[in-house]
Amino acid sequence: MVGCLAPGLALAVGGPANAADEKVTFTVALRNEVDSFNPFLGILVPSFEAWALTYDYMIGYDNADMEPTKTGLATDWEPSEDGLTWTFDIRDGVKWSDGEDLTAADIAYTYSRIIDGGPEASTWGSYLTEVESATAPDAQTVVLELKKPNASLPLLPIPIVPEHIWKNVSEKAVKTYTAEPKNGKPVVGSGPFRLVEGTAGGSTYRFEANPDYWKGAPHIDEVVFRVYKADDPAAQALIKGEVDFVENLPAVQIAALKDKPGITALNGASPGFEEIAFNTGAVDTETGKPMGDGKPALKDPAFRHALGYAIDYDAILDRVYQGAGEVGQTIIPPAYQDFHWAPSGDDAFSYDPERAGQMLDDAGYTKGDDGLRTMPNGDPIGTIRLYARSESPTSLDTMNFFKEWLVDLGIKAEVKAYEDNNLTSIILEGNYDAFAWGWFVEPDPGSMLSYMTCGQLGGWSDSWYCDKEYDAMYAQQATEMDREARAEIVKKMQQKLYEDSPYLVTMYDVIGEAFRSDKFACLQPQPEPDGVLIMQYGVSSYLSIRPAEDAGDCDGLTSGTEATAGGSSEGLSTGAMIGIGVAAGVVVVGGAVVAMRRRRTVGDRE
Repeated sequence: MVGCLAPGLALAVGGPANAADEKVTFTVALRNEVDSFNPFLGILVPSFEAWALTYDYMIGYDNADMEPTKTGLATDWEPSEDGLTWTFDIRDGVKWSDGEDLTAADIAYTYSRIIDGGPEASTWGSYLTEVESATAPDAQTVVLELKKPNASLPLLPIPIVPEHIWKNVSEKAVKTYTAEPKNGKPVVGSGPFRLVEGTAGGSTYRFEANPDYWKGAPHIDEVVFRVYKADDPAAQALIKGEVDFVENLPAVQIAALKDKPGITALNGASPGFEEIAFNTGAVDTETGKPMGDGKPALKDPAFRHALGYAIDYDAILDRVYQGAGEVGQTIIPPAYQDFHWAPSGDDAFSYDPERAGQMLDDAGYTKGDDGLRTMPNGDPIGTIRLYARSESPTSLDTMNFFKEWLVDLGIKAEVKAYEDNNLTSIILEGNYDAFAWGWFVEPDPGSMLSYMTCGQLGGWSDSWYCDKEYDAMYAQQATEMDREARAEIVKKMQQKLYEDSPYLVTMYDVIGEAFRSDKFACLQPQPEPDGVLIMQYGVSSYLSIRPAEDAGDCDGLTSGTEATAGGSSEGLSTGAMIGIGVAAGVVVVGGAVVAMRRRRTVGDRE
């Protein structure tokens, strides 16, 4: 059964619910902007949210256990016995927002652009690994032909674009194609909403409901995203009724909002992590020559790994995240129990500066007379630049703590904050030493693991990590159809990443959310029952949400937890107690599933 947040009490704070004859607008306060409406270019989560509103996907997924469902454009699918041919049945009667028919040819066209290996492959190529061709033998059939089995199928969380629009966008032009409204015309898509206003990097984006959506028109007339650069203004806007939903709030804000009438606030379990990432050696992907100005010491796995014992992870949890989260370890969160690997005993990172110092000594990074450590050849290490995200207080606080711990080890460090887009450019140019950011991780590990492969240099890789042994294991797991055997390979990959330490994973996430439960109801948590309400895999909340006064029983969508105005239910929010460990009891992953999420907003670079 699909869960939902039932209507709260209709209180007067922020104004009454919308009258029946008025436009119903659901306004969301974002903590970061959309970086591209082009589904082949963006990397931030608001971009993925915008694509999900605008476009359809071939495969759906279940809110409860995140298993693939036949609720997307595909009504059925069947792999051949050898796993080299996948046939998908595509539903009839779906139309693009300009009235053109959406057929299997549009899906095959979208996938073919990715298979061809152009810019489109950077974002979505990992899902079509080993796929040689995507064809549409008729209007309701898509066929994928593979060189080798693909363990991630049927997971294909790729927005389907209209061929009759995109055929005019060349491979060269796609790098600058905005996919934004022009001359008053909305973006052509097949999703439940149409983008009618907004430009990447702007402060406001407006989506109007698609009245002809094949699943049925949404219960609201439009969704508006507004970008706020700080937590307090976003929270105040919610209290004043200027916005209806705020995502990614810190725990202290969630605690304060729980006492406000007309507002439900919660910490939703989220399968993501935060990390300190290092420049392990940026290179020009065309020439293979070193690029950027990263410090040489950070190219050494021994140096990076030693720093893992210089971090007080409990202090970060308590003082940066106010206890809302779980100390991190590796890049596949424990929510995904089958694939998660964790170090044990003395191998596990803990705050042990003496051990960190001894490991640096053993690796040749000894202290000079001035108390500063040097390179093994005696050269200065230099000042390690720690880059934070100006939109993210947790990012900045983490790096300020890290700076002090490095100084205690005899390593100079400085902290500087950048806006997300600027930091992304700096990373791709290799002009950094370390930064703090994070990722959402989908239940199938293939995509997250792919970001650490050599093939992602200059693309999704942000640490410039490249290791042939790791790449060989990645290729092996990608075609291993036995789930247990694949899980063992995935765990070995995590162990290697842990030992090489391109990332030091600091935290597993929860996400603070708050909404006007006196005005809106029927939001669906994902995963059920303790998950997030938006920024999900798909758009279930946007399709089910409606004015509280009109909610009734949410069309029979019921949940074991009833949210009330002025706070959140026990089942949906236990403050700092909800973490990814809670989600582990909810997410039951049976195979390759659900749509991809990238960097989150304030806490991530999705």
